[in-house]
Amino acid sequence: MTGFRPPYPEPLKSRASLLARFIKGSRSWLEIQFERGYQMKMGHVRMPGINAYMVNEPHLVRRILVEQWERFPKHKLLHRMLKPLLGESIFTTNGELWKRQRRMIDPAFEQARLQVVFPLMRDAVEGLLRRLDNRENGAILDVDVEMTHVTADIIFRTVFSQPLEGEDACRVYNAFVRFQESAARVSMLLTCQLPEWLAPGRAKWNRSGREIRHLLEKFIRPRYEAYRRGEATPHQDILASLIAAEDPETGARFSIEELVDQVAIIFLAGHETSASALTWALYLVSMCPDIQDRLHQEACAVMADREPEFPDIKQLRLSWNVFRETLRLYPPVGYFVREVMETQCMRDKTMPKGSVVLVSPWLIQRHRVHWDTPDIFDPDRHDRPGTKESLRCAYLPFGLGPRVCMGAAFAMQEAVMVLASLVRRYRFEPLPDHTPKPDGRVTIRSENGVRLRIRRRVPAVGG
Repeated sequence: MTGFRPPYPEPLKSRASLLARFIKGSRSWLEIQFERGYQMKMGHVRMPGINAYMVNEPHLVRRILVEQWERFPKHKLLHRMLKPLLGESIFTTNGELWKRQRRMIDPAFEQARLQVVFPLMRDAVEGLLRRLDNRENGAILDVDVEMTHVTADIIFRTVFSQPLEGEDACRVYNAFVRFQESAARVSMLLTCQLPEWLAPGRAKWNRSGREIRHLLEKFIRPRYEAYRRGEATPHQDILASLIAAEDPETGARFSIEELVDQVAIIFLAGHETSASALTWALYLVSMCPDIQDRLHQEACAVMADREPEFPDIKQLRLSWNVFRETLRLYPPVGYFVREVMETQCMRDKTMPKGSVVLVSPWLIQRHRVHWDTPDIFDPDRHDRPGTKESLRCAYLPFGLGPRVCMGAAFAMQEAVMVLASLVRRYRFEPLPDHTPKPDGRVTIRSENGVRLRIRRRVPAVGG
C-alpha cells in the first residue's frame, strides 16, 4: 500500500441547500457531495419538480442496471444534455431505437477486435513517444492534452484508418473542454426544471458540440458518398462496417446524420474517457515513486528494448492494476442516470414514475462499507483475496448489464500499452506548486489540468 491519498473535493458535512446545490453543481457535481453519501445505502434528493434517488446498495444497483434494466432506461435529461454532440446515438437512446442501433453496431465492432487493432494502437503510441522525445529533457508536460491526443489518435486510426494530426487534435481537446464546461451548467438547469436557454454557456454548448461533429463529418461524408456511388473502399475499419451495416430485421441502413451520431459516441467513449483516466494514472504514479519504479521494471522485463507485442499486454500485471485502481478512484463517468418507468419500491422508499435514479461509480467505488482505505491509491489491492468481494459487488467503472460500455476491453488494452510504454521510457515527477483539482462534469477531469515534469530514463529503452 502506498499510503497516498489523492485529491478530491472534501465532502460537505451535511447536505447542501437547494441554492448551494444549484450554484456549485452548475460548475461541478463533485462540489455538492456530502459525507453521508459515501456511507449510505440509498438517499433521496428533492429538486424543483423532480425526485432523485441515489442508490449505492449493490443488489439494488444490480436490479437497476442488470436484472430490470428495461424498467430503468437512460434518463431523457442525459439525452438533452449530450444532444448537441451525440444526437441520437446509442449512448442516449432507449427502447426499440436503441435495440435497432445495437443490432447494427455490434457487427461493426468486429473491426475493433483487440488483436486486430493492436498494431494501430502501437502506431499511435509510437507517435506519442516521438512527440515527447522532441521535448527538452525535464520539460513540463500538460498531461491531459497529450493523453487526449494519443487516445483520439487511436480512435481515428481504428475508425477512419488514418492518424489524427496535431491541429485537429488541439481542436478536439479545446472543443471538449468547452463542451464540458457549458454542459454542466445546462444539466443543472434541466435538473431544476428550468429552461436551458437561461444557461450562460448555452451557445458555447451548442457550438462546441457542432464543432466536434463537423470535424467527424469531414472524414465520414466522402466515404459515405463513395459507398453510395458503389465505389469500393480500400479500408476495412469501423467506419466501413457502419456504412455497410444493415438492420437484419428491416434492411435499413444508417443515414449520414445517424453515422455522425454513432461515430460521435465511439469517439467520445473511446478517447475522452480513456484520456481522463490515463491523465489521472500518470499523476498517481508520479506521486508514488515506488509504484512507478515497479512499473518501469515490469515493462523492461516484459518488453525489453523491443516494440510491444500483443501477448505482452496480459503480462503487464502491475500496469493493469494501476489502471484498474485509477478507474476506481477517478471513474471517467461518475454517474449513470436512469429514469423510473413505473412506480418502484426500494428499501423504505417509493419512487414515483418519472423519478431520477442515480447510480454513482464515484460514490460506490469509494464507499466506506464496501472498501478498505477507500481514498488511498493502492494498486496491489486488486491482487489481494480480501478485495475480491469489493471488486465483484462495488466496482463498475464501465457500468453493468446490457448497457455496459462496449469498448471496455479496448480501453483497458490501450491504457496498459500507453502506461507501460511511457514509464519504460520516461520518469514522471510532480510539480511542488501544482495539485490537480478533480472536477465532475461529463467526465472527471482536473479543473486546473495535470502538469508533470518528464525526464528521459538513462539509458532510454523501448520504442
